[in-house]
Amino acid sequence: MLLRRLAAGFALLALFPSAIAQDAPYSIAPGLFNLSRPNDLGLQPAPGTQTITVYRPSEKGDSYANGVVLLGFKGKLYAQWQSSNKDEDSTDTHVVYAVSENGAHWSAPRVLADVGKTIRTSGGWWTDGRELIAYINVWNADFRTGGSTYYITSKDGVHWSKPKPVKGVDGKLVTGVIEQDLRALPDGRIVTAFHVKPGVKATPFYTDDPRGLRGWTEGKMEHLPHEGLESREMEPSWFRRGDGCLVMIFRDQADSFRQLASTSCDRGASWTKPVITAMPDSRAKQSAGNLPDGTAFLVNAPSGTKLRSPLVLTLSRDGHVFDSAFLLRAGPPPEVKRPGLYKRPGYHYPKSIVWNGALYVGYATDKEVVEITRVPLASLH
Repeated sequence: MLLRRLAAGFALLALFPSAIAQDAPYSIAPGLFNLSRPNDLGLQPAPGTQTITVYRPSEKGDSYANGVVLLGFKGKLYAQWQSSNKDEDSTDTHVVYAVSENGAHWSAPRVLADVGKTIRTSGGWWTDGRELIAYINVWNADFRTGGSTYYITSKDGVHWSKPKPVKGVDGKLVTGVIEQDLRALPDGRIVTAFHVKPGVKATPFYTDDPRGLRGWTEGKMEHLPHEGLESREMEPSWFRRGDGCLVMIFRDQADSFRQLASTSCDRGASWTKPVITAMPDSRAKQSAGNLPDGTAFLVNAPSGTKLRSPLVLTLSRDGHVFDSAFLLRAGPPPEVKRPGLYKRPGYHYPKSIVWNGALYVGYATDKEVVEITRVPLASLH
């Protein structure tokens, strides 16, 4: 059944090639994925690839986990995610984190943002080297109308400040929930996206505040047509091309099962109208970035269906053509152990960082087990 769905999706795009824009910001080398092998797409792991479990629910512990984000701070690796007793988007959803000194052995989860009147979700991390900053998304009672972003800070990763609002260039609270991928340009400008009101409309933002707490400015981008309170473009990430332009990738809510992408060549101030790319996707949050040598990477489940498996790392030397790929997690994924609302098999919502000579990819297996796949950078050359 899965193979038939894969073939049908790719056949549809073959019949309608105009669905993929000829001026897409990047392309995929022909034959990179072997669709006759849906569990691994014909790919192999890079030498030395390891998968590490950060958190596995006990019989009495929280059994829902998602939105795993990683950051290195003062010699330790931090993992943040959202958690609840059973269901996704339930009112008991809160934010926790764990700490590791070597990326392999992890502490028990600690609370970052406890249960409140409305849902709290993982907003990711930032640091200026002196303080660790955790972003917390606080959603409205009507989840569909979005929310706002707050932050807490710590100098030791143990003791935390009280929450304060993340502010825009106008000095007011940014009325949107922050996306978890914050990264800096070579000149220090921080670029990410907020899902802004009304609803949740994914919009690029940037700031020149090195702490990422204020001065957030909306980048100009025309959205694709889409009905409802959410944009067609959702949950973006971004990488820097060899020509210096930024490429933001998006989940496509219109079910093309391809990544959408937009380009900025003015440091995130303005962006092209998003287009459909050739990169298969499972309509999920994904990850992008650059390795230390400038190589662009994408992490997603390029199944071309709703199945978020296998999990794959795809590379491009120049950010224009992605022509090599490595398997991170093969399918089929394990079965859900403790059922809950919206929980299903797969490797969900990957986010990635480079730390201590390796690429670390954090994600939630079946939305209940927090895991990391670690790939030595030396294996990717």
